[in-house]
Amino acid sequence: MTTSFEAQASLQLDSAAQDLLFRQARSANAFTDEPVTDEQLRAIYDLVKWAPTSMNNQPLRIVVLRSEEAKARLLPHLAEGNRAKTASAPAVALLAADVDFHDELPRLFPHFPGARDLFSDEAARAGAAELNASLQVGYTILGIRAAGLAAGPMTGFDAEGIAAEFFPDGRHRVLVAINIGTPAENAWFDRLPRLDYDEVVTSL
Repeated sequence: MTTSFEAQASLQLDSAAQDLLFRQARSANAFTDEPVTDEQLRAIYDLVKWAPTSMNNQPLRIVVLRSEEAKARLLPHLAEGNRAKTASAPAVALLAADVDFHDELPRLFPHFPGARDLFSDEAARAGAAELNASLQVGYTILGIRAAGLAAGPMTGFDAEGIAAEFFPDGRHRVLVAINIGTPAENAWFDRLPRLDYDEVVTSL
């Protein structure tokens, strides 16, 4: 049986990076008032943009809320248990899937001129948008951690209400809101258990 140390040694990332991105990283519930800068947000996106998506369709769209006025517009759409921690977060990212992502395919997938036409069915296109943007959501959480910040992802909200408030063009499906910032001392709940390899993975 492979030990935890042997498994860590099999990875290309050093142990500190493994801890930063995975083992010690947790969803934060409280933040300091240290701001999240434009430079940090750009650095995070410059990592996130390399996430794999089908036909390079990149449907993720992000609105970042930092002002008290913007967060006040968001809070009524959140589950009550998510409001206080969101109000205290220096930044909140709203991650949505653009269901008209196919309009960008001539530029993003230029070697296949007919790519856009494959997504004429709106329902199928929306499903593709949500699936691929969800892949990008996972990368976004890792990107936030790579910047030395904490992420507090949430799905307890009125997605349609948030879309109407912040994505009024009707093209976007809101997937997750992520509180972002430097974690406060009381940011963490106790670590919950995880399933082991043999409970999850089957090799054939």
